[in-house]
Amino acid sequence: MIAMTAQKMVTESLKKYELPPLPYAPDALEPHISKEQLSLHHDKHHQAYVTGANANLERLEKARQEGTDVDMKALLKELSFNIGGHILHTLFWPGMAPAGKGGGGTPGGALADLIDREWGSFDRFKAEFSKAAASVEGSGWAALAYCTMTDRPMIMQIEKHNNNVYPTFQILMVLDVWEHAYYVDYKNNRGQFVDAFWNVANWDEVNRRLEKI
Repeated sequence: MIAMTAQKMVTESLKKYELPPLPYAPDALEPHISKEQLSLHHDKHHQAYVTGANANLERLEKARQEGTDVDMKALLKELSFNIGGHILHTLFWPGMAPAGKGGGGTPGGALADLIDREWGSFDRFKAEFSKAAASVEGSGWAALAYCTMTDRPMIMQIEKHNNNVYPTFQILMVLDVWEHAYYVDYKNNRGQFVDAFWNVANWDEVNRRLEKI
């Protein structure tokens, strides 16, 4: 009984995932992303992954307390999905900024040098990244990641939130191309949403992430 109580106290003290606030007002990215679209995406969809991840962890914690079994394969697959969704969305929000107020334009600094070295020009990088985003099978993400083993940036096409991820690569920028990211504003026109994203891409934030590697 004492051991069970102690285990319960430890479990109750464990940290949980939390929904981060938006780094700008919900209407700050208009007209490229509307207030309605952004609010639904952040408050409903991102929150669902946070809630799901915490529920998955609670199932594991309960099983440990009670000494019962769980379907580890199914549960860990679901946990990976929810954690992936939470982490990618957490990177997504500050990776954008209002157009003309930090968002849009072209990158500078170390990021610009890295892009020029790998792709030859920003236009070439933008074209490849846009194609990766537009051609994700089903729902997923396009990401700019960095490989420390080769000292090279690479585009990553993520299906769902957790498939085709390059293990341990540092993610510098992400673009959510699940339909929930654009259906209010662009209906089923993913390409139009991808084009709009370049008006709000926050290159200062991407450069800050690069500097931390």
